[in-house]
Order: sequence, then structure tokens, then C-alpha cells
Amino acid sequence: MSTLALMKLLESAPKRYDAGIWLLTLGAIRDVGKRLAERIEGDQRVLDIGCGTGRLAILAAQRGACVKAIDINAHMLEIAHQRAEAARVADRIAFVEQGVAELDGEPDESYDAVTCGLCLSELSRDEIRFTLKHVARILKRGGLFLIADEVPPRWRAARVLHSLIRLPLLAVTYLITQQTTRPVPHLTERLANAGFAIVAERSGWRGSLCSVVARKP
Repeated sequence: MSTLALMKLLESAPKRYDAGIWLLTLGAIRDVGKRLAERIEGDQRVLDIGCGTGRLAILAAQRGACVKAIDINAHMLEIAHQRAEAARVADRIAFVEQGVAELDGEPDESYDAVTCGLCLSELSRDEIRFTLKHVARILKRGGLFLIADEVPPRWRAARVLHSLIRLPLLAVTYLITQQTTRPVPHLTERLANAGFAIVAERSGWRGSLCSVVARKP
């Protein structure tokens, strides 16, 4: 592949991101996002980590929240802003080019809720630990951490089946988006170790797509 062709492919990747994620989760991510957004109430301050093309941020804003949506991909943010304008909620969302490494700059107890959709699975172990630490710090007491992400299925047979199904889907998703993910092991245990209380947990897509509602005591 020529350098020019590769650049064009990478530049267009954000436009194909949603299609790739829909394929990887077989469409389940849409219902999961809507279900998590139902936990958000009007006039709350919400931080959306790794907002991508803005799905969770827009859902939160449509419920009346004031949202700061962060992502390190400027092209993703541009598309997210366009979609927020189309949904007529752009005035309720501040899109910021920012990564999880900059969460230490957020003020203590400044958000009522933090959302995170398919972001932790793109991070290293140390980055996940850092993220959970600072989410616990910046959430108000009683605030919610709303997560949708990939996890390994609990049962061995299910993990083998999931791997066989996921491998070709992951390959196609990477060709579409130039991004990949890694299931997050022991997600709820990590949240508990970071000081969160698990309010609700639900798994789908053969036990591999998990949504978690965690509360800061």
C-alpha cells in the first residue's frame, strides 16, 4: 500500500468507526449505550471519556446533561460535533481533544457522572489503573461511573467460542477502523479495588460485552 493510500485510509477511519464497532459487537453496543444513558438525569455534569463519534455524549445531552466529551482523535471529535449539531444538542457538549493521561487535571468531585464506552479496552493495565483512580477522584460522592466494554466471558467454553467468533470480526473491524480492542479482564473487581460500589452489571454478546453501573460511595 502506498503512503498516500495509507494516509487516505487513516483519515477516513473515523467515518467508518461506528460501522466497525457495530460489527464487532453485532449491534449490541447501541442498546447498551441507551440503557446506560437512562441513568443520567437532567442538569447533571457528565464527563464522557474516549467519546469517539459522540454517541454516549449525545445521549447524555439529550437527557439534559451538560457534557464534556474527550478523545485524543481530532477527526473523531469533528464528526462527534457534527452529529451533536444534527441532534441539536451541540450547545450542551464541549468536545475537547484530551486523553486519559490528562485526567489528573480535572478538579476533585466535579462530575455527577462519568461515561466510558469501549475505551478501557484500548488502554494498557497502567492506563486503566490511572483512569479508575482519577474517575473516583473527580466524581462527586454518590456519582455514577457508567461503562460499556469488552470483557472475557467467564466460562472457559464460552471464551473459546467467543475467540473463534471474535477473531474474524476483529480483523474486519481493524480493516474498517484501523483500531483494535482487548477485552478487559476482572473489570468489576478492578472497579471495586478503586473504591466503587457495583450497582448493576449486565453481560451480552455471549458474555463478552459488559455494561456496568458503579457508584462512588
